[in-house]
Amino acid sequence: MTKILEGKVALVTGASRGIGAAIAEALGREGAHVVITARTSEGLEAVEERIHASGGSATIAPLDLIESDSIARLAAAVAERWQALDVMVLNAATLGSLTPTAQIDGKEFNRVLTLNVLASQALIAGFDPLLRKSEAGRLIAMTSSVGRHPRAYWGAYGASKAALETLVLAYGEEVKNLAPLRVGIVDPGATATEMRARAYPGEDSATLKPPTAVADAVLAMLGSDFENGYRLELPR
Repeated sequence: MTKILEGKVALVTGASRGIGAAIAEALGREGAHVVITARTSEGLEAVEERIHASGGSATIAPLDLIESDSIARLAAAVAERWQALDVMVLNAATLGSLTPTAQIDGKEFNRVLTLNVLASQALIAGFDPLLRKSEAGRLIAMTSSVGRHPRAYWGAYGASKAALETLVLAYGEEVKNLAPLRVGIVDPGATATEMRARAYPGEDSATLKPPTAVADAVLAMLGSDFENGYRLELPR
């Protein structure tokens, strides 16, 4: 059977574990060459090994997205090797502390916004030329329900996700008549990840869906002809 991403090039951020790792592995199984990024090379190497074991191919790019020139260097390296980028999944994010809005630490809030929003804008800027060159470019951003439905103590993280959604959807509107590029938003819902465990200590992870379920949904989305600005919300 023909793999739906055969010959395509994909980039997944925050791909060393959890949802990012599961998405990267799913894309690799479906024929994409996956460029995977995260801060820790050890986790990336494990994901790369699993992709190769399933018959796929991957390139690891250990880097910290909030370093001043890391994204520009990554974009330049990808452009030297490939003529286009077909899929970009903006998954990397940090939770920060869950605290009353009036008590948010400014330095920590700055870091949350830098990784969750500013780095995503830099990724869009850096890879925009390659995404436009794809015959069917796809940009998917991972979000959270707290970005649309504010929740007590989640102000910092929720604000970052609300900003990310606005940023990504605005980009989709800007390019929709200029390139065959479509933008989508995915809200994975309650999923058994390390971030979820930090946010809800004591919760039984066995009651949650695994990251692979999110990856399967993203893969199905990529295999469909979804409309620009499409939003996928997964149930618990």
